[in-house]
Amino acid sequence: MNIKKAVITLAGPDQRKLPLQSLIDQRGIEKSVLEFLLDEIQLAGIEQIGIVHFPGDEKAFKNVLGSHSSEVTFIEQSQPKGYAHAIFSAKSFTGNDPFLHLVGDHLYVNKGNISAAKQLISVASAKNCSVSAVQPTKENHISMFGVVGASRIQGNNELYKIERVIEKPTPTEAEQKLLVPGLRAGHYLCFYGMHILTNSVMKIIEQLLNEQPDNKVNLSEALNVLAKKEEYLALEQNDLRFDLGTKYGLFKAQLAVALSGNDRDQLMSELLEFFVAKDLNTVGK
Repeated sequence: MNIKKAVITLAGPDQRKLPLQSLIDQRGIEKSVLEFLLDEIQLAGIEQIGIVHFPGDEKAFKNVLGSHSSEVTFIEQSQPKGYAHAIFSAKSFTGNDPFLHLVGDHLYVNKGNISAAKQLISVASAKNCSVSAVQPTKENHISMFGVVGASRIQGNNELYKIERVIEKPTPTEAEQKLLVPGLRAGHYLCFYGMHILTNSVMKIIEQLLNEQPDNKVNLSEALNVLAKKEEYLALEQNDLRFDLGTKYGLFKAQLAVALSGNDRDQLMSELLEFFVAKDLNTVGK
């Protein structure tokens, strides 16, 4: 499987402004959240990137592409018919090719030398099937994510065969249907916001949209169908992922990026001074 295309979805209500926000990267350079995502994609070897956006938003996103303008194709989501429809809007762009998909309101900070996107592409290329990045997540946070039920692939501690996908399950539902043998108690495998999707997924989405013309279709619904039809894997990621739409999401992402960069020591020193001063002020009251 040769993966040279990527699709970023930016059309959702919470995704339209967050990618425009500016952060400081590991080298001390200011760039947009969207540019961070484009860097991640380019370093993974992707050559063409489709950005799915809400009508009228193209100009705003064009202004924050940095050096990536030549790689990007803008794709308008004509109707607000949900997450799966946003991906399906890129059908003409992806054609019959597999593609990397990232959500536009997450930011990733890699712990190692190989990025999460590159690892995902490597596994999908070797296994020749759709692969989703997942991360073990505590039970009290699973209502924010798509969650998978899966079994570990023998001989590989990071790879799972997905058997079921449920979007934002309750803890009771997760306990009944999504337990993964070998995972820590109280933890479930939640989507990381990064997938390799084949043309099979596009066909499933199209079928669901035709069957439910008046409803919004979520990607998890399509991936649950995929898991029942063909091999579909999950790759466990232990890098850092930040949902920028959550409380303090942008702040936590910026802090993580800064602490993995060139100014780490200076920042640590300044943070220590801040916390010491704060503790002294508390003692004095």
